[in-house]
Amino acid sequence: MVLYFTGTGNSRHIAERIAHALNDTLISLNDRIKSGDITPLAVNGRLVLVMPTYAWRIPRIVRDHLLRTELRGARETWFVMDCGGEIGDADKYIRQLCSRKSFDYMGVKQIVMPENYVAMFGVPNDEQAARIIEKAQPDIADASETIKAEKKFAQTRRNAYDKLMSDIVNPVFYKFFVKADAFTANDKCIGCGKCAKMCPLNNIELKNSKPVWGKNCTHCMACICLCPTEAIEYGKKSVGKPRYHLD
Repeated sequence: MVLYFTGTGNSRHIAERIAHALNDTLISLNDRIKSGDITPLAVNGRLVLVMPTYAWRIPRIVRDHLLRTELRGARETWFVMDCGGEIGDADKYIRQLCSRKSFDYMGVKQIVMPENYVAMFGVPNDEQAARIIEKAQPDIADASETIKAEKKFAQTRRNAYDKLMSDIVNPVFYKFFVKADAFTANDKCIGCGKCAKMCPLNNIELKNSKPVWGKNCTHCMACICLCPTEAIEYGKKSVGKPRYHLD
């Protein structure tokens, strides 16, 4: 079984290719998280979890959902994390999760994909994104082949910098930066509601045909990057930047 969580499509892209290579079942965690669905899943063997990197760890909403969901019969478990640069020491925290879930941890694979975090970083244009995605294909194929062969992924880098980012920067980042306060919609908004529909935490509602953000945000960037008219900004940090999503 292949489970994935995605903000703007990178993880879905990877998960679809891995599931196809393995001829395995593909399930969106976005749908389950958004609906609050924690009914048990019958895995019965191999489990692959694909997700983006949020502040050098797996997303907290994914971790919390997995802890609340019974994954029946899950044994060997592989994690695949896409990122704009690096995953830090995410391995440490994945091991803790696998221990709590009694998974047989088979390692984590880092795959570099186009950056989507328009709230802080630069985002590639279409041509740049296409090159990054193309470059990632061998890594996706390698991940699929390793899983198919039932082998462990190679140990990821775990130096002092990686530990600093995952151990110290992650909690600080969540505390001070992962907020929806700066999101606004300008006059280009057509009131289509796509932002509310895509929000995995149901943190957006339409009032007078304009989105209003609540306090429960994970900074997945789905709302700002998938807006069809590019009407959403994140304060001044997103102004003038391209929006990235992978269909």
